[in-house]
Amino acid sequence: MAMRTNMIRDEHMTVSYDMVNGWTVVEIDGDVDAHTSPVIREAVLKLIDEGHRHFVLDLSFVSFMDSMGLGVVVVVTKRIRKHQGSLRIAVASSRILRVFDLSGLREGYEIYPSPEDATRHAP
Repeated sequence: MAMRTNMIRDEHMTVSYDMVNGWTVVEIDGDVDAHTSPVIREAVLKLIDEGHRHFVLDLSFVSFMDSMGLGVVVVVTKRIRKHQGSLRIAVASSRILRVFDLSGLREGYEIYPSPEDATRHAP
């Protein structure tokens, strides 16, 4: 069983991560918006600086995402790729998938229905 490490926990959201089959699974629980996006960005960039390269961004517990949330996904994607890493996104909510569809970003990402599906094969 993986050991989840909390990075951020406040009244608006929780960001935690664990390692599964070579992937750093970053779980976000809460809204991803103008208020929380900078904090999420800093958390992921810190993991990259610590040497993590292959990420699954788990949005399973995200109830709301706006354009600032999409922006943070794009920013961390660029940084991960700059470090020869990879990113998969786990999201089951049709509401959050629709945000990716409307923005035109869905085609640019490997999107899985769950973190278990995203981590089934090692990077």
